[in-house]
Amino acid sequence: MFSFFKKKSFSIFPFHELTTDVHSHIMPGVDDGAADSELSVKLVNGLIELGYSEFTATPHVMEDIWRNDKTSITGGSNRLMNALQDSGIHNKVNIAAEYLIDGNFEQLLKDKDPLLCIRDNWVLVEISFIQPPLQLKEVFFEMQLQGYQPVFAHPERYNFYHTQRKALQELHDAGLIFQANLLSFSNYYGPHVRRAAEWMAEEGMIDLLGTDLHHERHLAALQELKLTKSLAKALDSAKLKQLR
Repeated sequence: MFSFFKKKSFSIFPFHELTTDVHSHIMPGVDDGAADSELSVKLVNGLIELGYSEFTATPHVMEDIWRNDKTSITGGSNRLMNALQDSGIHNKVNIAAEYLIDGNFEQLLKDKDPLLCIRDNWVLVEISFIQPPLQLKEVFFEMQLQGYQPVFAHPERYNFYHTQRKALQELHDAGLIFQANLLSFSNYYGPHVRRAAEWMAEEGMIDLLGTDLHHERHLAALQELKLTKSLAKALDSAKLKQLR
C-alpha cells in the first residue's frame, strides 16, 4: 500500500477518492468566498478538474461580520445554481452553512431554528481564532440534544489548541466530527498548523477532509497539494465517513 512513498517525491493528492467536497465558499456574494457568479463557476470548474463530483456550499454565518440567514443563503444558492446551469455544470451541490459559535448561533439553538446541514443532521461549526468560547462544550451538548451532529471545522487551525492537545482530544472523544482542511497539510497556513494537522492524522482524529475553498489562490495551492504520509492517513480515515 502507498508504494509511491518509496519515490523521492510524493504524488499529487487523489481528490477523486473523496468524491464530495464537504466545505467550500463557492456561493457568490454572500461572504469572503466567491465575490460573483463568474468566480463561482471558475472555482467549481477547478474542483471538477481536481476530481470532485459533488460540492457543498458552506457560507459563513457570523453575528458581527457575515450576518447570513436562510433568506440570504437561498438568494446566493439561486445565483450559484443558475450560473452553474448556464455554464453547463450539472453536478450536485449541497447547500449548507458554516456557523460561528457566537450569540447569534446560540439564539438559533434557543429558538430551535432548523440549521442547514452539510449532510443528514451534520452541522458545520467554527469558533473564534482568538480563543474558544467559554460555553463551547455546553453548545456542542445542546446541539446533540437537539439531534444534530456537530462537525468541527478545521480544528488544526486554532493556534490555542497547539499547546492544548488534550482539550482537543477531549472534544473528539465527546463525539465531535473533526473536519480538517486539505491545505493544512502543506505550509499554506504555516508550519504550526501543518504540524497540528499531522499530529491529528497520526492520532486518528480526522474524520472529514475539505478544501475550505474561498478564492483562486486556494485553488492554485490545491492543484499543487502532495499526498504525504500523514495526509494519506487522514485520507484513509476520512473516506470511512465521507463516502458512507
